[in-house]
Amino acid sequence: MKLVLVHTVREVRDFQESKNNIGLVPTMGALHAGHVRLMEIARRESDVLAVSIFVNPLQFGPNEDYSRYPRTLSHDLEICERNNVDLVFAPSVEEMYPLPQLTSVEVGRLSEHLCGKVRPGHFRAVATVVMKLLNIIQPQRAYFGEKDIQQLTIIRRMVADLNLNVTIVGVPIVRETDGLALSSRNKYLSAEERKVAPALYRALQEAVNRIRAGEKDASKVREAALEVLANFPLIRVEYFEIVDPEELQPLATISAPVRIAGAIWLGATRLIDNVNA
Repeated sequence: MKLVLVHTVREVRDFQESKNNIGLVPTMGALHAGHVRLMEIARRESDVLAVSIFVNPLQFGPNEDYSRYPRTLSHDLEICERNNVDLVFAPSVEEMYPLPQLTSVEVGRLSEHLCGKVRPGHFRAVATVVMKLLNIIQPQRAYFGEKDIQQLTIIRRMVADLNLNVTIVGVPIVRETDGLALSSRNKYLSAEERKVAPALYRALQEAVNRIRAGEKDASKVREAALEVLANFPLIRVEYFEIVDPEELQPLATISAPVRIAGAIWLGATRLIDNVNA
């Protein structure tokens, strides 16, 4: 099937009429190898592979990078074509939000900590736009990277709570050889910042090592990880937390598998990462 590019909801519905076994990879564009991994897995499991490309203005705060977020549609379409994508949905803001958005999806509790604590309203906007995309494209499965673990957890809970007929598939993080998690925002980093960026992954690994060595006190694990980051003056830590993997609540004592998540700033660039332990 040849790649079809559409820009309106009506065109999507005309395309997917009578189509079964659709896999959706929702993206904000600026596609990289992490997105390609999502496409590869979705392609294997789907008769029809759809990719959405939409930079959602509602999920950016007033001082965030909406205006400068990379928009590379021509390059993204080349990547989609190389990876046998059947449909690319690249709507305008006006197509996604033809009226002021009075309806939103709020997933409580899961959005209170980690990124949600410092980005109020972000996950409400994410859940809302994902709900819209699921309703428009009506896939059987939708694929999300585990780098944005809070996003993935919230979307899974939204689907469960609202009885949506779609399976949410989490795909492991794709990393550079030095451990840096792939992200569209990595291209913002200066050469010096790029050298420092893998320190976040090293701090996460330090936390994992402490837990595997038997440390049960989450505060001590956190302190050891923060010491790794303290060696790099360019880094400003936004958060570094040990949380339960189901509802992402901070833990004082480690007695079961956990998720360790961190966010840092390097200059004007915000990076996030997480691991299991």
